[in-house]
Amino acid sequence: MDTIDAMRVFVAVVERNGFSAAAEALDLSTAAVTRQIAALEKRLSARLLNRTTRRVSPTSTGAAYYQRCVQLLAEFDELEASVGAQALQPSGRLRINAPVSYGIARLASLLPGYSARYPQVELDLQLSDRLVDMVEEGFDLAIRITRQPAPSLIARRLAQARITLCAAPSYLARRGAPATPQELAGHDCLSYTYSAGGDSWTLQRGQSEVGIALVPRMRANNGEVLREAAIAGMGIIAQPDFIVGEALADGRLVPVLADWEVPSVGIHAVYASRSHLAPKVRSFIDYLVECLGGETAASD
Repeated sequence: MDTIDAMRVFVAVVERNGFSAAAEALDLSTAAVTRQIAALEKRLSARLLNRTTRRVSPTSTGAAYYQRCVQLLAEFDELEASVGAQALQPSGRLRINAPVSYGIARLASLLPGYSARYPQVELDLQLSDRLVDMVEEGFDLAIRITRQPAPSLIARRLAQARITLCAAPSYLARRGAPATPQELAGHDCLSYTYSAGGDSWTLQRGQSEVGIALVPRMRANNGEVLREAAIAGMGIIAQPDFIVGEALADGRLVPVLADWEVPSVGIHAVYASRSHLAPKVRSFIDYLVECLGGETAASD
């Protein structure tokens, strides 16, 4: 027997002066109401109701019990409402993983706005270009920059990053600019350690696609390091706009093979499971979509 349910049934019987009226109000059968009252009286070892053919009324013990039930049920309902409201309100610690450069270039400026909107959320942003195990390391969500998120994760697209093949004017003046993708193999190229393509670049033009295997002059696990090396004239890089955009705008870097494209990559928010997604997680993803103009993935 559920004591809370039995108390609700008892209160309904007292307030409606009968089993049938209580059953109708609670959408139960009269037999079910009768069983609940009988079980409650047995559990309490006390008679709670006087029953006559015309009406049902509480005994003196039942009247005292009724008053306490009304009070306890009101407190219980208030407690449930309070907990439910908290469950719907974004709150608690939100652990986020993001790549270093993207975290600095894009996320950092967005966090104050989210925090102002949801002051009950404690933000914990961990920047790393390493592919973290979200479940093992306790992250609520991660930002992944990739053409295809892992199928084991739920992904929501936030934005798209354009990849530009570029180098410093000083490098091109010294080595010359490649005229075809194939000529890249003879140039000093700087490779991103965690690139899904490894030490190879794919270029597209119209219906044509070319894959170029590289022997990098340098590898690094951070795009900003590669950018600075390229600006210093060390070689050619293929990096997203949020890393090289300013250097391209002010001429420190210039595009290479401008009539060819490196396929863009998606910027995704990923999380481990869609079931019972915490309000803090959903609200943060929705906020990023709002700020970055992303698209809702079909799976979300």
